[in-house]
Amino acid sequence: MTQAVLKLEAVFNEIARTRMVDVPILNPAMRVEAVGFRVWEGRWIGVLVTPWMINLVLLPGEDAPLAPLVLGEKSVWRFPSGSYEFMGLNEPMLGVCHVCSLISPVMDFATHEEAVGVAQEINSALFVEVEDKPADAKIKGGLINPQNMSRRDFLRIPLMGGQ
Repeated sequence: MTQAVLKLEAVFNEIARTRMVDVPILNPAMRVEAVGFRVWEGRWIGVLVTPWMINLVLLPGEDAPLAPLVLGEKSVWRFPSGSYEFMGLNEPMLGVCHVCSLISPVMDFATHEEAVGVAQEINSALFVEVEDKPADAKIKGGLINPQNMSRRDFLRIPLMGGQ
C-alpha cells in the first residue's frame, strides 16, 4: 500500500478516535479501512470505509497532483462506468484529495466485512463500462440509499453524477 493510502487510513483513524467518538451515526461494528486502492491515470483511487460513511477517494500520485477544491466546488472525474462528482476534502493532516460520497450513514451494515465486500464491488464496478442504468435506482439527497435496492442494482447505478 502506498504512503498516501496509509496516511489516509491514519488520518481517518485519528478522526474516529477523536472528533467522531460520540457521534450517534457511528456503526460500532465497523472500523476505518482503505479498500482496493489502485493507480488510475497516475493517481490513487479506492474506497474508504469508516464507521460513519463509505466514500470513493481520489488521492494524488507522485507525478499526478490534484487541484485543491474550495468549499462547495466540485470536480467531475470520468471512469469507464461513468462520470462522478467529487468534492475537495478539507483535512489539513491529509493534504489534497477528492471524495465522492457513496453511503452515509452506514448503519445498515451488520459487519465490517459486509461493508468491505460492498467497497470491493464498488471498486470493480467503477472500471466496468455500464451499458444500461436501472430505471428504479434509489438516490436520496445525492447519496445512494441502499435500502430497498438489490446489490446488483446498487452496483449498476452511477456512483454520483450520472453518465
